[in-house]
Amino acid sequence: MTEPKFSFFARLLLALQAFWRTLSDPEFATGVARLSQGTLPAPAAEAAPGLRQTAPESALQLLSLLQQEGRFVDFLEENVSAYADAEIGGAARVVHEGCRKALHAYFSIVPVRTESEGSRLTLQSGFDPAATRLTGNVVGQPPFTGTLMHRGWQVTAIKLPQLAEGHNVKILAPAEVEL
Repeated sequence: MTEPKFSFFARLLLALQAFWRTLSDPEFATGVARLSQGTLPAPAAEAAPGLRQTAPESALQLLSLLQQEGRFVDFLEENVSAYADAEIGGAARVVHEGCRKALHAYFSIVPVRTESEGSRLTLQSGFDPAATRLTGNVVGQPPFTGTLMHRGWQVTAIKLPQLAEGHNVKILAPAEVEL
C-alpha cells in the first residue's frame, strides 16, 4: 500500500491538529514523543482466527460405537487385497448395516440443502460458506447460480451415551480371549 502524499496546507493543518492534541492529551503526547525518538512499538499483527482444541473423547466414543455395531475398525484394518470383490461386498453390507444403525441411534442427521441433487439454485449474498462449498469456476461476488452436486449433511442432535468415570476411551474394542 502506498502512503498518501500531503500538500503543504494539508501538512500544516495536520501539524496544528497534532499540536493542540499534544497539549490536551497526555497519551497522545507520549506517542508523539516515542515517534520522534523512533521508539514506537511495531504494529500488532492481525490476530489469526481463533482455534480451539476438540475433545478427542467424543471422536473415540463414536469410533468405538461404529466398531461395536458394525465392526468398522476391523473392516478398515483388514487387508482386503486377498479377497474377491464379492467377498468384500458381502462384508461391506454387514459393516454398512451396523454402522448405519449406530449412526442413527446416536445422531439426528438431515441434509444441508433440501433441493434434489442435480437441481439448479442461486446462492444470494450472505450464504453460509461453512454449509455450502462452491466448486468449479468461482469468480466474482454473489449471487452465484449453479447445480447442486451434493446436498451435504448436518447433525441436528447428538445423543451419545454417558461415559463411566475412569472409562478408557482409547480402547475401541477390548481384546477377546476365549477360555
